[in-house]
Amino acid sequence: MPEQTPARSRQEITPAIAHFVNGGADCDGRATAVGWRYTAAEPRRMLARTMSCDFNKIHLGRTQLLSSPLGLASSFGVESPDIEYSFERGINYFYWGSIRRPGFGRALRGLAKQDRERMVIVVQSYTRMAALMAPSLGRALRSLGTDYADFLLLGWWNERPPARIMDAARRLRDQGRCRHIMVSCHNRLAFEHFAKDPDISAIMVRYNAAHPGAEQEVFPRLGDDPPALISYTATRWGDLINPALTPAGEATPRASDCYRFALSHPSVQVCLAGPKDRVELDEALAALERGPMSADELAWMRRVGAEVKKHARPSSGAIALLDRVMGAHTP
Repeated sequence: MPEQTPARSRQEITPAIAHFVNGGADCDGRATAVGWRYTAAEPRRMLARTMSCDFNKIHLGRTQLLSSPLGLASSFGVESPDIEYSFERGINYFYWGSIRRPGFGRALRGLAKQDRERMVIVVQSYTRMAALMAPSLGRALRSLGTDYADFLLLGWWNERPPARIMDAARRLRDQGRCRHIMVSCHNRLAFEHFAKDPDISAIMVRYNAAHPGAEQEVFPRLGDDPPALISYTATRWGDLINPALTPAGEATPRASDCYRFALSHPSVQVCLAGPKDRVELDEALAALERGPMSADELAWMRRVGAEVKKHARPSSGAIALLDRVMGAHTP
């Protein structure tokens, strides 16, 4: 089992981090093929952060929670004894999300009996009716065998959730049913406003090599005291690891490469993984064993990602339709 050390000093910095902070650029900010542009103040803010691609625990944003950089989602099939195996390896971030598989819940319930304080449990709610939030959270907590969630995730709010939703979430937090509030959305520009809200302690952002737009529209806009940032869809639903979509002359990324790409950005604190079995779980854990990407690896992932975005099956139609459906209930 890898040694678990305390949260890392915010002053740690490596040449690879410096390269990513500078966007693969010279000190005057000229961008190269690797990276992303930044403002004059951006390097100072980013140097205070460290990449999360190892087995060390990190403090999540403005909270006092200690989390593994890799998180596991409930929707894809991994269950006992693989959840317990991942916990022994140092994974403690668990996402009770859209599809809640019973085996995942049973494994968390067993872990919570002995080690609840070492776990970070996220419970998602898509409700647009404030009155349904408390009973929905209550059912989830009973399924997981715990009295509280570390994060209540308000899912798919492309604008700030209305007062009735935030009031309901705050009541649950004040009652001790959740410790913190998180928000996810598909409108990148909304995250800047979420980051300024002291009631929102974490945000969940789509980010991968085929969809790197958060590097310009989210990460630089979160302020000096940003919320915790969790990334998802690291493999772009499997497209980035599909050899049929890999451009000629390039190696096909592994799943661990996709997680490493996300975690190599200093703004990303946790990257979600969705393994279906032990084989895929070990591949996800390999991201933390292999560590942050080099500049050459980042450039390679960007080349592959650009081609995948051009040729992979489109997702925008379905996402746009769901955006309209979810937004239809928002005043």
